[in-house]
Amino acid sequence: MLVNLLRPKTTVSAHCDLPCGVYDPAQARIEAESVKAICEKYAANEDPVFRARAISIKEQRSQLVKEHLWVLWTDYFKPPHFEKYPQLHQLFNEATKLAGAGGTKGSMDVKAAEDLLSRIAEIDKIFWETKQA
Repeated sequence: MLVNLLRPKTTVSAHCDLPCGVYDPAQARIEAESVKAICEKYAANEDPVFRARAISIKEQRSQLVKEHLWVLWTDYFKPPHFEKYPQLHQLFNEATKLAGAGGTKGSMDVKAAEDLLSRIAEIDKIFWETKQA
């Protein structure tokens, strides 16, 4: 009897975990912009203490980029999005790899940061198209 009282009377569904407005690729973009700026500042500075701090902070920011992208990839985008945008899985895969050890997390290459920002921009475009639907 208690189970019947606690059982939901209405079933609802949503395309994301919470009401819209909590997901935004801007979080990943802002962290990626920080990564790029750190790489540029690193290249312009010879101080070993500054460079060590820059590497540490850049690695943290790169990890945050990955985490923000993973949340979008796994929590916001749903099967209908991947059907409409078949390149979406590949974009996320490339972006998270660019933020990882083979990309910005593991190097001070400004080009890798620019490539990461480019992938995030593509994801952002698709994200806002899905928000219009």
